[in-house]
Amino acid sequence: MTDNKNNKNITTNRKARHEYHIIQTYEAGISLTGSEVKALRESNANLTDAYAVIKEGEVWLLNAFIGIYKQANINNHEPTRKRRLLLHKSEIRKIRKAVDEKGNTLVPLRLYFKGGKVKVELAIAKGKKTFDKRDDIAKRDMKRNMERKIKL
Repeated sequence: MTDNKNNKNITTNRKARHEYHIIQTYEAGISLTGSEVKALRESNANLTDAYAVIKEGEVWLLNAFIGIYKQANINNHEPTRKRRLLLHKSEIRKIRKAVDEKGNTLVPLRLYFKGGKVKVELAIAKGKKTFDKRDDIAKRDMKRNMERKIKL
């Protein structure tokens, strides 16, 4: 996990934590154009339907929405283009090995700035069954009710 003292959160994929059991997380850089970075500084991004794949030894982020930057005129970017993630080869090998196991997938959890650079928190995750999701909701409701009773 990363240290949040100097990190400015851009967007979080809340749906991922609901849909998947998180097994392991990685921090990756991301290859962006200038207009994409400017749009991210305005927090104009969404990771809800995003996912990552490994192709030809590189990790790619697909379906991540980064809105257009209004001042970029004709030099603007495609909002949902595929973007290359920057990881070490050894990390890519570990991720590939984990993703090749049945049921595991690669999901982006959040986008954030770290030292002026945009980073992606990637997770190796396993899909939850519907009863797991219901259990999580029930636990969260019980916790909320307990906190209300304690507050009174």
